[in-house]
Amino acid sequence: MRAEPEARIGDLEDRPVVTVLATDDREPMAEAFRKYDRIALPVVAEGGRMLGIVTIDDVLDVIQSETTEDIHRIGGLEAIDTPYDTTPFLTLLKKRGTWLSVLFLGELLTATAMGRFEHEIERAVVLAMFIPLIISSGGNSGSQAATLIIRAMALSEITLADWWRVMRREIASGLTLGAWLGTIGLARVVLWQRLGWVDYGHHAWLVAITVCLSLIGVVTFGTLAGSMLPFLLRRVGLDPATSSAPFVATLVDVTGLVIYFGIAAAVLGGTVL
Repeated sequence: MRAEPEARIGDLEDRPVVTVLATDDREPMAEAFRKYDRIALPVVAEGGRMLGIVTIDDVLDVIQSETTEDIHRIGGLEAIDTPYDTTPFLTLLKKRGTWLSVLFLGELLTATAMGRFEHEIERAVVLAMFIPLIISSGGNSGSQAATLIIRAMALSEITLADWWRVMRREIASGLTLGAWLGTIGLARVVLWQRLGWVDYGHHAWLVAITVCLSLIGVVTFGTLAGSMLPFLLRRVGLDPATSSAPFVATLVDVTGLVIYFGIAAAVLGGTVL
């Protein structure tokens, strides 16, 4: 009806009939608008009976709501449906306190892990100096990977079937980034020792190598954990955004200590340890 009168029938665009079920979730509806570039879609019941329409302005509200929910979860709190300044104070405490409690319980495992290596720390106090450096690097790399994968899933850029391709790519990224940070860490130890700013003892080179290898291991593990957790959660039917950056960081804190002191025992065994 809108075509030019002289246009040929065969030249007219033949777009597929796209509908959304009244029982569909909001996210597939928004994805249909994006995929087919429509400004309105019919809403139908089972059997194809039309009930009404959904317009693009409705979808914008849905996208904003879903994005806000994902951002809240990535930040490590339960999703808040109301504006910040109108949300009751007790509701804010509940939404934030629940996840903080879970993360705190997870961090208790970090204290347990440090207690496991208490004797190593006593014999080589210098190792304790690099714990925040190494652990935070692993947490940061894991948070980066988790954020990238969660967003890629939300945009349908990757699916569950892509997990192996993503794993290989993230292992390569983790090793490369870890090697880069490890080189910086090694240079820092050697330079500070040469300049006389810090005395790492007679085995400064071994300490530098320990820091370098630990950064490679922890950053690689953090990247791998951050990229694979969203796939695991999606596989069991949960929202990938639940693998928030704080949750990944907590996981890497515990395992990072084990990696660090395991490498220290192998490199410094028979000398400092």
